[in-house]
Amino acid sequence: MSIWGKVIGGVTGFAMGGPLGAIIGTAAGHAYDKMKAEDAGRFDDNATRQVAFTTAVIVLSAKMAKADGKVTREEVDAFKELFDIPPNEMKDVGLLFDEAKQDAQGFEPYAEQIARMFAHQPTVLEELLGGLIHIARADGVIHPEEVKFLRKTAMIFGFSELQFERLKSIHMGGGQARGGAAPGAPDPYQVLGLDRKASDAEIKKTYRQLIRENHPDTLIAQGMPQEFIDVANEKMAAINAAYDQVEKERGLK
Repeated sequence: MSIWGKVIGGVTGFAMGGPLGAIIGTAAGHAYDKMKAEDAGRFDDNATRQVAFTTAVIVLSAKMAKADGKVTREEVDAFKELFDIPPNEMKDVGLLFDEAKQDAQGFEPYAEQIARMFAHQPTVLEELLGGLIHIARADGVIHPEEVKFLRKTAMIFGFSELQFERLKSIHMGGGQARGGAAPGAPDPYQVLGLDRKASDAEIKKTYRQLIRENHPDTLIAQGMPQEFIDVANEKMAAINAAYDQVEKERGLK
């Protein structure tokens, strides 16, 4: 069973508890005990964490779709393509998406719960935010309300404004073209999270660390489902491209 089937069909929602477990139960028609949000996250086996990650993506995507008042066909298609949802499980995912869209509760409790569950795996939270950014930009324009939503989600996840801007540059491009960068390309130093005054040794050390932390196998071991591998690969490609550019500019070997 894929991760999507586990979200609706499994019993992991019982273990997850909190608002994420509750909304699974509502969408699936199960009588879940609604555990208090502060109790959630104490079940941290990998299966539960993967379901929590996936549920958060669906719920936060639905909440973000409400931010600008409409869901475009491009956003729906991006969601389907990026996360490779099997046709036979699309209906159940749609049930959860629609439930989250209609749910009167704000997005903050869901973001807070997932932030607690992955408090010690910030790179996994970066991948989740990266998926949301990918969906937001799918129709070619990101609405100011979507940016506000993404920024607040990032703050709940514990990221600083600088870290949020770095993630935006990775997944959206933009920024001032510098050095040998193409117009509109992200600043490679921003992608690497470094100041342009960083030493060659610091750049190499940071690059190696980023590659280790963002390797798909590492992320999957920390609770990111296999189905989200495209998000991780997109980020790895941006990191590699940024380092390649800096390497050429500085003549690093």
